[in-house]
Amino acid sequence: MKKRNSLLIFILAIGVFGIITTEMSIVGVLPQIAQKFDISTAQAGLLVSIFALVVAISGPFLILLVSGINRKLLLLATIFIFAISNIVYAYTTHFEVMLIFRIIPAALHPLFFSIALVTAANLVPSEKSSRAVTKVFMGITVGFALGVPLTSYLTEQFSLEVAFLFGAIVNAVAFIGILILLPSMPVKEKMSFGKQVGILRKTELWLSIVTVVFIFAAMFSVYSYFAEYLAKVTHMNGSLISIMLLLFGVIMILGNSLFGFLIQRNMLKTVISFSVLYLFVYLLVYYLGSYFVPMIFMVFIWGIVHSGGLIVSQAWLISEAKEAPEFGNSLFVSFSNLGITLGTSIGGWFISQLGIHQLIWSGIIFSLLSLLLIIIKIKFFNSSAPV
Repeated sequence: MKKRNSLLIFILAIGVFGIITTEMSIVGVLPQIAQKFDISTAQAGLLVSIFALVVAISGPFLILLVSGINRKLLLLATIFIFAISNIVYAYTTHFEVMLIFRIIPAALHPLFFSIALVTAANLVPSEKSSRAVTKVFMGITVGFALGVPLTSYLTEQFSLEVAFLFGAIVNAVAFIGILILLPSMPVKEKMSFGKQVGILRKTELWLSIVTVVFIFAAMFSVYSYFAEYLAKVTHMNGSLISIMLLLFGVIMILGNSLFGFLIQRNMLKTVISFSVLYLFVYLLVYYLGSYFVPMIFMVFIWGIVHSGGLIVSQAWLISEAKEAPEFGNSLFVSFSNLGITLGTSIGGWFISQLGIHQLIWSGIIFSLLSLLLIIIKIKFFNSSAPV
């Protein structure tokens, strides 16, 4: 049973990797998509922005809507739609069709994520639940870190069709694994809408939600322009930037395990340490940005700390949503996507108004705001602060 559960957690991680890769892979192949459909890159960018927007809007509502449906059925239905969507991406000749098949899986994205995390936590004893969740998060980390460069590589070496079929295969593997390994999971006691939505009355939860928004804004206000910063400030060439992106992704996997271990030891100290560390990383990146060799070293440090944001923010929010963990995880998915949108927009404003080097200050500001909210929560709601 223990081996079966470990394998199932791995399968859930593969499913999350497939979903995140489906979401993010478009970023690395926008020029090829624009060329395929004979549209502008800006129009092709709708495939990215519409996905994030639908995820941000749909998450909590959909979880409430399906709260009485068998969890295994929901996981299978969601991962099946993601597999089909990738096949559509590979073969459709109509941009409008591709756009529709970005909207449909985006609406289901929070569903798989929320249920997978709760399922992983329930497969192990309560004292090991954080470790199980971290293993599923490994799929998210690898998806964020390697999904884009891997899709781009497959497109360059083979074709768009091959790149998207890879995504379909990954999701199909997860579908088969869940079908075989996961027992039926009927909802034995349906939680009422009122009880789930009732957690939104907690001030502590809203402080955690806004903290998640600021953490993701801090991360992606700078990371979204990672390549441009290295090109224009550090003066790296395209080949080296590609290597840096790959190294950043690989090192994120190490950081995922490190922060997962630290969260299990002491959540409160880990959350505070993360925000402080990110401030120091950004300050070093700002002052060392124009120095070639030090920045190569900083990419390693940055990648380790960056990966912690995923685990730290989810743990911080879900600690205030234990009464309705699936609904809480859907809130995390929605508001983290809102943070990505906010951060990317503000980062773009910093670049256009102040220049690429000053971009780092957007990350510093959001890091400070997240740290401030963490301190406020600890000071005024100390009795409920997670430890």
